[in-house]
Amino acid sequence: MALPKLVITDIDGVWTDGSMYYDDTNQEFKRFNTSDSVGVLFLKYLEIPLVIMTGENTQIVQRRADKLKVEHVHLGVKNKLKLAKEVCAAHNITLAEVAFIGDDINDLELLQHVGFSAVPSNAPSYVKDKVNLVLKTKGGDGAFREFIEYLVQKYSSIDRMLQRYTEEKNLRQ
Repeated sequence: MALPKLVITDIDGVWTDGSMYYDDTNQEFKRFNTSDSVGVLFLKYLEIPLVIMTGENTQIVQRRADKLKVEHVHLGVKNKLKLAKEVCAAHNITLAEVAFIGDDINDLELLQHVGFSAVPSNAPSYVKDKVNLVLKTKGGDGAFREFIEYLVQKYSSIDRMLQRYTEEKNLRQ
């Protein structure tokens, strides 16, 4: 596969450790690893759209996406493969031009149909066996960033990303 034209990511188990925290007032909490935001930044530098696709229907994910300026967010997704095909059609690309990171059985079908697939190190073995890349990082510990850095190293360069970051930082000063 060449440089992907689109990246799709699951959230729970990838950007989070999959835990859900509840307090006595029915508030739900998730812990996101801020290092994953660099993965979002690198995709912007590469001009590759990012699509968040999660089975959860929670505004917590939307808030994180808004903070990182991720435009394409799909919550409460029941059939990720079907939605991915629709997203591809809208972008005039095929699934073969997509990279996807997921972590569990609800991601398996899409993981097997995209051009490049990855899972965090703590994904179930029967899911790991069906993907292109098993990351060293666990979900919630920067797995999304590792995934994007892998793509950058394979198709571009980290040095180019760092140069772009420095240039933008200097422009803001």
